[in-house]
Amino acid sequence: MESPRVVIIGAGIIGSAIALEMSRRGWETVVVDRGGAPGHGSTAASSAVVRFTYSTVDGTALAYEGVEYWRGWPGHIGMQDRPLANFVQCGMVMFDDATGLAKASLPPLDAVGVTYEWWSSEELKKRLPEVSIRAWYPPTTPDDPAFFAEGVDELAGALFTPEAGYVPDPQLAAQNLADAASAAGATFRFHSEVISVHTEMACRIGGGCTRVTGVELRSGEVISGDIVINASGPHSAIVNEMAGALTDMTVRTRPLRQQVGHVRAPAALGPAIARYPACGDFDSGMYIRPDGEALLVGGVEAECDPMVWLDNPDEVDMTLDLGEWETQAMRVARRIPEFGIPHERRGVVGVYDVSDDWIPIIDRSAVDGFYMAVGSSGNQFKNAPVIGHCIAELIEAVEAGHDHDRDPVVVVGVYRGLRINMGTFSRRRVVGQSNRGVLG
Repeated sequence: MESPRVVIIGAGIIGSAIALEMSRRGWETVVVDRGGAPGHGSTAASSAVVRFTYSTVDGTALAYEGVEYWRGWPGHIGMQDRPLANFVQCGMVMFDDATGLAKASLPPLDAVGVTYEWWSSEELKKRLPEVSIRAWYPPTTPDDPAFFAEGVDELAGALFTPEAGYVPDPQLAAQNLADAASAAGATFRFHSEVISVHTEMACRIGGGCTRVTGVELRSGEVISGDIVINASGPHSAIVNEMAGALTDMTVRTRPLRQQVGHVRAPAALGPAIARYPACGDFDSGMYIRPDGEALLVGGVEAECDPMVWLDNPDEVDMTLDLGEWETQAMRVARRIPEFGIPHERRGVVGVYDVSDDWIPIIDRSAVDGFYMAVGSSGNQFKNAPVIGHCIAELIEAVEAGHDHDRDPVVVVGVYRGLRINMGTFSRRRVVGQSNRGVLG
């Protein structure tokens, strides 16, 4: 008897993680990607911050399970004959500012059992002596006179999660997953653009009236599949429309241009910066994380910063926006006064796949056999390996007859045994509060 075949659209970090999980479970796995190698799209533009500060218990549980994959990366990949991505456990600080987001993170952290410390303003100054604890909320841009105001208030302190960190080479992590998936039997087809998702009428009790049968490539080749998984990143809405899967979705996805600046520290400050934790600074409108003796700096969707939404992810301007770079560099220099503004302007531009509430969609669809791992919103790199496990559990339950829409599947994490209610990531959920944007 032939193994069931799964076709995964997208070889980014999430698609590659799913490929590894499905192939290890005995599925004949084919991954198609229009690019030339794993992780060359949105994955390569990720800051790859591994954090636990989410607005839902299940989002926090997903991340706290996910960090264990990064800690044990060589064992998860199972291949010692090649360079492997590494995890830098530098911790993460979220400033206690006027947004209240640091304190709002505590209930989910407590519910999941995440280790954290609460720093007073004095402790913050002691731990990060180079940092100004002036408060300037709300965030502004340098063309606003308020940007240069002295600041009458101070940050009240900070939330510190010591188990957080980052992955320095996100594209290498995707490559590792793809290599491990290939070793487990998966096939990767690059330079292969999907132009159609094929379906047939197949009404069944408790299911839909269409069933996926495979995908068609621009070359004209049809790849048949019992299961098709949309992990196409910023093209997710286009692929969902191809499949006819938009009909019952209350949450949609949309591509967003994102820029991450690279700001090098002056020589005297470099060694200290290299030891810094990642920081969520909603007071200034940015997040930072170390990259050697430099910082990666990105936005947190502050009201003063324009959002560059795209109708077509292929029409993005990938040129570094110097005005945006200077805004973020000046925010860094204001928060860390010794930093200054470097002469060299560097950074990376990418396109992220953003859901309406910034929470991912990890779900089945109205089309039987068509599943989605989309809407990563620039904050799900860290969760890719555990998402692979979760969607595999979901697929096997639904294909065995479980009605996930009425009775959401609950996945038990492999490492910590945390229970993750997959209904939180439903395509049909009620859109509520934001999951705090990109933040790495």
